[in-house]
Amino acid sequence: MNFTKICVLGLGYIGLPTASTFATHGLHVVGVDINPNVVSTLQNGELHIYEPGLRTLVQAALKSGNLEICTQPEPADAFIIAVPTPFFSDRDGIHDDEAYRLADMRAVTSATEAIVPHLRKGSLVILESTSPPRTTVDLLIPILEKSGLKAGADFHLCYSPERVLPGQILRELIENARVIGGIDRPSSEAGRDLYAIFVRGEIVITDATTAEMVKLMENTYRDVNIAIANEFARLADRFGVDVWEAIGIANRHPRVKILRPGPGVGGHCISVDPWFFVEAAPDLARLIHTARQVNDAQPHFVISLVERAVGALAGHHVAALGLAFKPDVDDLRESPATEIIHELQNAGAHVKAYEPFKPDADLPGVTAIPTLEGALSESDVLLFLVGHTNFKQLDPVKVAALTPARIVVDTVSVCDPAAWEAAGFRLFRLGVGKSNQ
Repeated sequence: MNFTKICVLGLGYIGLPTASTFATHGLHVVGVDINPNVVSTLQNGELHIYEPGLRTLVQAALKSGNLEICTQPEPADAFIIAVPTPFFSDRDGIHDDEAYRLADMRAVTSATEAIVPHLRKGSLVILESTSPPRTTVDLLIPILEKSGLKAGADFHLCYSPERVLPGQILRELIENARVIGGIDRPSSEAGRDLYAIFVRGEIVITDATTAEMVKLMENTYRDVNIAIANEFARLADRFGVDVWEAIGIANRHPRVKILRPGPGVGGHCISVDPWFFVEAAPDLARLIHTARQVNDAQPHFVISLVERAVGALAGHHVAALGLAFKPDVDDLRESPATEIIHELQNAGAHVKAYEPFKPDADLPGVTAIPTLEGALSESDVLLFLVGHTNFKQLDPVKVAALTPARIVVDTVSVCDPAAWEAAGFRLFRLGVGKSNQ
């Protein structure tokens, strides 16, 4: 199948790199977003998100004339839906668990409806947004067939999930294996032909529902493994063990690879995708549900660690270092740091946050300070929440000169205990129950 013009709906962390990559490979790309600030920013040649190399790619795509930024889709040979699929709490009481999460498919629904007036015979529609199993078949087909065209007979329809790591999106978008799940074989082949324009990794063809499940399985696998690491941290704390030392020793076993514990699980994938399984089959996804509960409760464990360090939280001034959901990115989506800050504030602590990759971070209820010095200046507690490389490289002697704080709570193992203690700090580390803490 030949493609000359495609339409990408959603210009976030996945849609924008995808649209720009197709444009730099010679296709006419209409990039669509409903956020007027995003559209105006991109039309002016600027970016609303940070990803290494993305600015250069986007500007090259715009300069080539192949990338057009719009607020509405246009007729095209192919449509790619790359909009967010967050979750929301079960406020209607469908499930007993108050922390139960349900997929919010409104953006996918709206994007699909926006395509309908522009759908033509022979068009290809691809859903990239992470979705519960059977979304392509049960949600998209009925909407798209309002056009009067029949899925499979008149137009092609696929599910092809993104499988990239923030911080390495541009490389992995091209080099990673790509899964194409069509509603029929011709749809899968059409999707393969489109992504073959730039994908160098293997392109694997399957059906739509299998492709949906593959994406959820990948992130659920990691969530479950992070949960056991977080549980090990809690056990080590109780038993008087250094979990970081224990994990390092255990991982010397040739068939063991325990992940790193932390303050919780964030991001738009690992902290969200497992809920889609729980929602779709709560009677079967019991281990998955338990892992979600463990990871969602990890911020509360961090609060207890801070309380152990300082006693009552009321009145303390805390410098919260890191807001991103993982190291060395500016992505704040579903970050456990935000929940921890809110809990500290609810307990009466005064919190200033510093995120080096997004100094102008704008989060409800969070006071973000644009410089490290500003966050440290009046603090009496330093709380490391993200393992950014530049945090690991901090000189504790220089830090001591910037702050009256002498208590450090390290939830991500960025501090060298000997160096920080030699600089006059009392160090409390997540998952370290040894008496010399």
